[in-house]
Amino acid sequence: MGMDIETGKLKKNAFRVTKERGKTAARVRVPGGRMQADLLEHIQKIADTYGNGTVHLTIRQGFEIPGIPYEKMPEVNRMLEPVLQGIGTKHSTPEGGYDASGTRNIMACAGSSICPYGCYDTTAFARRMEEAIYPNDLHFKVVFTGCHNDCAKVRMADFGIMGMNEPRLDPNRCISCGACVKRCEKKSVGALSVHNFTPVRNEQRCLGCGECVLACPNGAWTRSDKKLYKLTLFGRTGKRNPRLGVDFIKWVDEESIIKIVQNTYDFVHEYIDRDAPGGKEHIGYIVDRVGVHEYLKWALKDVTLNPEAEVYQPLYWTGVTYTDQPGGYHYPKVNMKN
Repeated sequence: MGMDIETGKLKKNAFRVTKERGKTAARVRVPGGRMQADLLEHIQKIADTYGNGTVHLTIRQGFEIPGIPYEKMPEVNRMLEPVLQGIGTKHSTPEGGYDASGTRNIMACAGSSICPYGCYDTTAFARRMEEAIYPNDLHFKVVFTGCHNDCAKVRMADFGIMGMNEPRLDPNRCISCGACVKRCEKKSVGALSVHNFTPVRNEQRCLGCGECVLACPNGAWTRSDKKLYKLTLFGRTGKRNPRLGVDFIKWVDEESIIKIVQNTYDFVHEYIDRDAPGGKEHIGYIVDRVGVHEYLKWALKDVTLNPEAEVYQPLYWTGVTYTDQPGGYHYPKVNMKN
């Protein structure tokens, strides 16, 4: 079969163009990177029946089934239906499969259901974000990590959500051993000190990482029931101007994060350069071009931040910039105050 196929429709239905002529690969998002094991049987059957018998586990925690003939896409979509239903991804095309090709799979580390360092259920929040932002053709990357160890590398994403949890001390259980102070100094940021034989937390310095909770031998430190987060913005890799995401808000709640992400879609729809290659322009480039002040007006529109939330001021954009100057690149000193 030749290449006489509408590639835009191909990709919009969650298939991708491959190097093998006449063949495609089915792409499936797995929000939060977790799925029931019994769904693997369906995936194997599709790979053996229509693909080349292999499955590629993608960097973004989804999977691809390569080697599928273009004309078999409708059958593959029908076979994928129970998988998509079981995973919980949003999809609603008449032919089956997805109705969006832009926003990438929402990634997450193992989170509190598995990892002792995790401050929240990363998979649950990732699936809630999936419900909030799909379908959408814009190219956004959203990543969740359970704590400040940042195993999921959220600072390389457009939106990074990092778990924070305010530790609570029961002085009646504290035995003044100093274990929490030592742990915080060695493994975190040294936010604890001792006064009158009792550990005292520097609230401004504390990351909410929970190391003190894990270190305490007597359960004097516990995690708060309220789930709060740090939100980072517009990290990116790629050929031009890679940079780490910047801290935007700390101790912020889920509702505010979801609304800020949704508002950013509105911002991009308003300001994106439609003449950019492929009709895509990275959000960070749009903010660079339009200005951080304008972005903040859109991002925080109708957002009622929780009382604990703290917005970082100023915001600093950094990273390598490629130029025509000698050497070819430089690290700019940019201060974009909000």
